[in-house]
Amino acid sequence: MSQFARVTRPIGFAFSVALVAVSPAEGQAPRQPAQPAQPAARQAAVSNAVLAALTYRTIGPRGNRVSAVAGVPGDPQTYYAGAASGGIWKTSDGGTTWQPIFDDQPVSSIGTLAVAPSDPEVVWAGTGEPHIRSHISVGWGVFKSIDAGRTWARKGLDNTGRISRIVIHPTNPNLVYVASQGHGYGPQRERGIYRSTDGGNTWQQVLFVDENTGASDLVMDPNDPAVLIAGMWQYELKTWARESGGPGSGLFVSRDGGTTWKRLVGNGLPTRPFGKVALAIARTNSRRVYALIEAGDGVPWKGQPTDRGKLWRSDDGGENWQVVSYDRQLGGRSAYYNEMFVSPDNAEELYFLTSAFSKSLDGGRTLANLGFGASPGGDNHDMWIDPGNGNRMAVANDNAIAISVTRGRTWNRVQLPIAQMYHVTVDNRVPYWVYGNRQDGPSTRGPSNSTCSCRKRSCRIAISPPWSLRLTESRARPRADQ
Repeated sequence: MSQFARVTRPIGFAFSVALVAVSPAEGQAPRQPAQPAQPAARQAAVSNAVLAALTYRTIGPRGNRVSAVAGVPGDPQTYYAGAASGGIWKTSDGGTTWQPIFDDQPVSSIGTLAVAPSDPEVVWAGTGEPHIRSHISVGWGVFKSIDAGRTWARKGLDNTGRISRIVIHPTNPNLVYVASQGHGYGPQRERGIYRSTDGGNTWQQVLFVDENTGASDLVMDPNDPAVLIAGMWQYELKTWARESGGPGSGLFVSRDGGTTWKRLVGNGLPTRPFGKVALAIARTNSRRVYALIEAGDGVPWKGQPTDRGKLWRSDDGGENWQVVSYDRQLGGRSAYYNEMFVSPDNAEELYFLTSAFSKSLDGGRTLANLGFGASPGGDNHDMWIDPGNGNRMAVANDNAIAISVTRGRTWNRVQLPIAQMYHVTVDNRVPYWVYGNRQDGPSTRGPSNSTCSCRKRSCRIAISPPWSLRLTESRARPRADQ
């Protein structure tokens, strides 16, 4: 079912206004004649003092663009949601209420989230949007919490730009791998796979292809943590276009915990240059590996032929491969999507995240038709499935964070106040109304006046079209509709 989230302190890129009123106190003496103008420095000081007294409060509209999601294995109450430009949010009651837990950090763009399997208090956040489009935010390295998100510490890799994946050893929370995609705006050394053996205090770049190639994905064998497979992606962003693919893209495997890597070539894989790569290893059968590859579909690239295919499968741990599907729906607009996940209890059950949400029950050969209620939303970017319970999952998309405990048959879709606004303006009525247009949303207007600052823990806010505020705090005004 769809719902509006109860939030304890809205933040993000929703419309915010700060109002201040100055009026004579009761019994104040009549106004005196105007005095000579004060020096500019004095005026600036007064202005700064007034501005310092202002506070922000969310007035709408509802949000979008959740870019990362993670849950806690075995705990159906706790989830983390990372916003494209609105920080990190946490629920401890299965999605009914949410708290922003990353507001005091110097970056708001979240690329990936990970919870240590052996210690749920340890949570990692990689910053910078890895889902490439024309208007996205870069990050500032990785952050770590050792108290389930209450506090955070910066853990380096500041210049990586975009973190696409963080993988944590199943029994050693200090052994962490980070996939750096890079900012993409030009050659950059800080791309590839990084490893820390001391909880992020120091890092070693264990896989580097070249300055034009970053890591689009990284997976660990669920049954042998020494085995890692990385998808490397050569890409470059320009203001007028992007270029995806090249000789740097490829699949790499390590069988010694990331110390050494081998590039996988031939044996059924594309032989010509390709682009973005997504990976999945089946928990029930680690020999089953899937690779979702952005091939050229036979269309010439820079005057050269390209390979055809979309989904490849290996049944021997990555040594040999075969094309499973040519369906472009599996990857969609690959730079922005191209995400794939396999069920923890069925090696044949796959989920593909694009503008649509697709499911396969035969290893990707065909896609199952999903009813309206079986879709978590549109423009899907990330997914988490409880490794011990394939019925429980969460999906991050451009509309909400969606949680299911019925294996995707039904979803609880929660919208957070993280709307990305392109422009904002006001009219001249009293009190004035605010107008703006939202990313992937309509132009919207709504009233600026409400009596709830939403700084109190008791304030509940739900924003719905036409833009309106429903405030349940005891002193709140009635609903103000368009």
